[in-house]
Amino acid sequence: MKKIIVCLTFLGAMSSMNAQFNLGKAAGVVTKGAKALTFTNEDAIKLSKESVDWMDKNNPVAGPKDPYTVRLNKLFGKHKTQDGLNLNYKVYKVKDINAFACADGSVRVFSSLMDIMTDNELLAVIGHEIGHVKNQDTKDAMKSAYLKAAALDAASSASGAVATLNDSQIGKMANEFLDATHSKKQESEADTYSYDFMKANKYDVVGAYTAFKKLALLSGGSTQSGFEKMFNSHPDSEKRAQAIKKRAEKDGLWKDPGTVALPTTKLTK
Repeated sequence: MKKIIVCLTFLGAMSSMNAQFNLGKAAGVVTKGAKALTFTNEDAIKLSKESVDWMDKNNPVAGPKDPYTVRLNKLFGKHKTQDGLNLNYKVYKVKDINAFACADGSVRVFSSLMDIMTDNELLAVIGHEIGHVKNQDTKDAMKSAYLKAAALDAASSASGAVATLNDSQIGKMANEFLDATHSKKQESEADTYSYDFMKANKYDVVGAYTAFKKLALLSGGSTQSGFEKMFNSHPDSEKRAQAIKKRAEKDGLWKDPGTVALPTTKLTK
């Protein structure tokens, strides 16, 4: 199964689409397109909105009175404008464990992540994803996803402009974006942003430590399922937890949380 289940109908469409493309040729064209394309912040915002709108239509979104929405609004209602970014939040009621943020300010949290994370852990995880937006990591990820989805031909790549995508291509772009990984440097900078976000807002920074400890447990657990792989895009979870602990100790903010374990019941009621 794919790391993120966007929707079953999309996966079916992808199977037939892959059969029509020559992957070797497409890879070469994308390289040419990447060199020619002038990809602006405005392009990243536009394509991000298209991707998120597509995902919102093709995934179960928690309603305004749903316990997941109520909890997320309680946690992040005051952060709709954060560090110069205008943010909007929704919850996808799916079994995948993940969260993401896009260049247009869209933040999407998966219900299964909310089931295993405490409030402070969720604040740290979402702060981390916002860090990727602020640091423009999501711009790079969206550009790569666009190039793969558009499968640029010689004429369109030579123009150096972002082409208009059809619905099927937008779905592919959304999935490619979710599958994107960041460099260790980008992840480290997003970790720093998350910690600073927690500290500046007087949240318990130990939540960032315990969140990574839980991701480390998921990565090593014998019951891990094929799609519960948020830790794949957040590698070295144990090392990163220890880095957070070291900084919290230096700042005088460390409080030993004891043994960190995955909850046996859902934390969202």
